[in-house]
Amino acid sequence: MDAEQRDRFLSDLRAAKEASKSGVSVGRAKAAVTVWEIWQNYCADLGIDPFLETIQDKVPILQVFAQRVRTGELAAGGHPILARSVEDYIRHVAQTFLGVGANDPRKKPGEKDIDFRIKRLQAAWKKKDPPPNRVKPVPIQVLRFLAQLASESSLESTRATADMIIIAFFFLLRPGEYIDTNSESTPFTLYDVSLYIGDVYLNPLTATEAQLCAATRVTLTFTTQKNGVRGEVIGLSRSGDATLCPVLAIVRRVLYLRRHDAPPATPLARLYKQDGLVYHTGTPSQITSKSITQALRQAVLLLGTDLGFRPSDVSARSLRAAGANALLLSNVDTNIIRLIGRWRSDEMLRYLHVQAAPLMQHYAQRMLQGGEYTLLPNEHLVPQQLLPARELVPLQ
Repeated sequence: MDAEQRDRFLSDLRAAKEASKSGVSVGRAKAAVTVWEIWQNYCADLGIDPFLETIQDKVPILQVFAQRVRTGELAAGGHPILARSVEDYIRHVAQTFLGVGANDPRKKPGEKDIDFRIKRLQAAWKKKDPPPNRVKPVPIQVLRFLAQLASESSLESTRATADMIIIAFFFLLRPGEYIDTNSESTPFTLYDVSLYIGDVYLNPLTATEAQLCAATRVTLTFTTQKNGVRGEVIGLSRSGDATLCPVLAIVRRVLYLRRHDAPPATPLARLYKQDGLVYHTGTPSQITSKSITQALRQAVLLLGTDLGFRPSDVSARSLRAAGANALLLSNVDTNIIRLIGRWRSDEMLRYLHVQAAPLMQHYAQRMLQGGEYTLLPNEHLVPQQLLPARELVPLQ
């Protein structure tokens, strides 16, 4: 290439590489960089090329790396880590190989599956790891308690937190879809909201307060939210409750933001003061994951142990599980739950807790009713009437 052509090519190549980095979250991209630096230092200590070009069997090098990561010797935090995290380290290394056109070091040339030795090592570590600590779904009692507190509070931050909890519960939202954060999460904004009275559309920015308060249906439009199809719309109607209602909760947020002349791109979880972003000294200017978690845990603490779990068992991630569990207990088909929650696999089942008492209440009785049956005999079964009394047929 001549100099001009070379410069253009290299410029476009750098742009393509930067674009590919944005295909994953910022946190994951940073983790990949950190892991590759650790890998390079590990290879330097062994006196080998980090792309292992001269090594025919690369798996033992990966196994030792994984072992040292597992024990914490090469882990970024310096502490022993779980098997899933070790798997991420190895995957980051492999993806860096693939990113420069090299073969995946976890696989033998020409094979699709990860080498047996690596898979067996991972399986052994997973058996030794403690069971995953899944968040518990919060029952409606917790939401009702928080809604009651909010209705009696003079703090806008308390009312806004309760409304966002209600919205997250009914729409089965991930924290990144409803909290207001400075990270790359994409929470729903004013622009994503549409309100209706029957089939009559109400513009959230221009409709009167009376019209918005009379809304009977609300929709949220997905833009760049995780697992959402861009442009897809999900809508809910009124719940029939004066407070615990997705329509009314969103109307309250819309009216609040309109009073502060918020632009359409403003997250629903934003808080304002007349002369700035902080509503009250000492409270956040945003509804964050931390503030949602704190509100839920305080409610669980005040409601006591009758709920069957501790405050530490719940967090902002509990609301997605709570909405899914509420639908399950209402006998909604699991395929419908998966559609509402935008799950693309059976991962949804991890959110549905058999610990919910109403779900399991009558199953023992139903098992007794359905557990008594006979099977259709096959050709190997000797008819009972042909057997001598009290004589057993010898097993073949």
